[in-house]
Amino acid sequence: MSEAENTTNTKPELPANVRVRFCPSPTGTPHVGMIRTALFNWAEARATGGKLVFRIEDTDAQRDSEDSYNQILESLRWLGIEWDEGIDVGGPHGPYRQSQRSAIYKDVAAKLLEAGYAYESFSTPEEIAARNVAAGRPEAFGYDGYDRNLTEEQKAAFRAEGRQPAIRLRMPDEDVAFDDLIRGRIEFKAGSVPDYVIVRPNGDPLYTLTNPVDDAMMEINVVLRGEDLLSSTPRQIVLYRALMELGIAKEMPLFGHMPYVMGQGNKKLSKRDPESNLFNHRDAGFIREGLLNYLALLGWSIAADRDVFSMDEMIANFDVRDVKANPARFDIDKAISINAEHIRMLDADDFLRRAVPYLHRDGVVSADEWDALTDREREVLSASVELVQPRVRLLGEVAGMVGSLLSTDGYIEPDDDARKTLKESAGDVLDKAVAALEAVDEADWKAEPLHELLNKALIEDGGYKPRLAFGPVRVAMSGRRVSPPLFESMEIVGKEISVARLKGLREHL
Repeated sequence: MSEAENTTNTKPELPANVRVRFCPSPTGTPHVGMIRTALFNWAEARATGGKLVFRIEDTDAQRDSEDSYNQILESLRWLGIEWDEGIDVGGPHGPYRQSQRSAIYKDVAAKLLEAGYAYESFSTPEEIAARNVAAGRPEAFGYDGYDRNLTEEQKAAFRAEGRQPAIRLRMPDEDVAFDDLIRGRIEFKAGSVPDYVIVRPNGDPLYTLTNPVDDAMMEINVVLRGEDLLSSTPRQIVLYRALMELGIAKEMPLFGHMPYVMGQGNKKLSKRDPESNLFNHRDAGFIREGLLNYLALLGWSIAADRDVFSMDEMIANFDVRDVKANPARFDIDKAISINAEHIRMLDADDFLRRAVPYLHRDGVVSADEWDALTDREREVLSASVELVQPRVRLLGEVAGMVGSLLSTDGYIEPDDDARKTLKESAGDVLDKAVAALEAVDEADWKAEPLHELLNKALIEDGGYKPRLAFGPVRVAMSGRRVSPPLFESMEIVGKEISVARLKGLREHL
């Protein structure tokens, strides 16, 4: 950073009673960077026995939406990230939506003006740019402090022209330094941060005022946020000094700036990137345990040789000072792999109940809740869980695995990639399989005997290699190249449907 310099690795001690906050703006669909911020704040609060405050920064009327607000709540509740104070919970520092705190900001701005920490600024952007050019500076150099010492007569003259002033905070003519909880000592050189606007000419307060004021009045003492906000930290520190002098803030909070989450091509993961959209991952079939585990790895680790852990284990080991400052890359393949591990750790009953909404969405079962399924659907799913659960990585994959088991169709149209695996010998293989299977009694229709029977008929007597022998039978049973174990699937489906499917594929070759 041109305006800041990391000088040491000093990281301060945490306060005795940690108070962190999660304060998103409701301007879009929740994304992985936002949730990673919520997760790290939640983990720090739980690890230290502190408090997590959840508030909404909704002062941008043009961009904020109630839909986004509801989606943020939905995402936190789905993931099980609970807060101790704030939205829908209440507490002593409300209201917890900035749109309901306008009178507070107006009062604080007036006190800052009166005490001389802030001043009225009448300069327009065009005038600022023109002065920069006249002084030999780049046009976009920024505000030059022109209004700092306007006389009352000059202010009156501007008002007579119909101008309304913005309010700017005075930045000091000295370096601003702090010890970042993640990055160590950081210094911003004097003059690198110009006096900045905290209230627009129309009276609307800006984030530069509302965010620190809320933190101060809600007694937040540890501010954990994204690296993209690091450049605004000296502004917050200077404003905090003023708020402390005015008795509005009790103490200067500690700051920790979490690393960027990177996407493809060494670029910061954009909110518009599909991989950034939290609900895309939920729709694909991530479970909360798997997704939270992976998001925790975006800057932190429980151990050098361990990637899979529970949230209880994270809480027991988390310290924000262990978060790495280097950018973290979002790797969807690794995320899916970790999710698969957590799916395998679920109790079978829990796995099935979580899978049912996806099965209903994909048209495989009759209802979106386990208890509302038919007896046959519950019977088939219960019989297949040991076959399916170890083989799926996402809940969205379950329908493809169990659809053929739940279906009563006598013929399943093969997927294109499955049909391509069928060789010229497929017809003869299916004929031999049907002949052998039709002689089996219903009472003997079990996986192991079926395996032995077809192994003899197709491999020992038929002379086919296993892939050529069992491939057509698998395609007939499931319509897929990859399916649950073949003979266990045949047992679940039963003799009548199994034989019908083999005959059906034979007819459609």
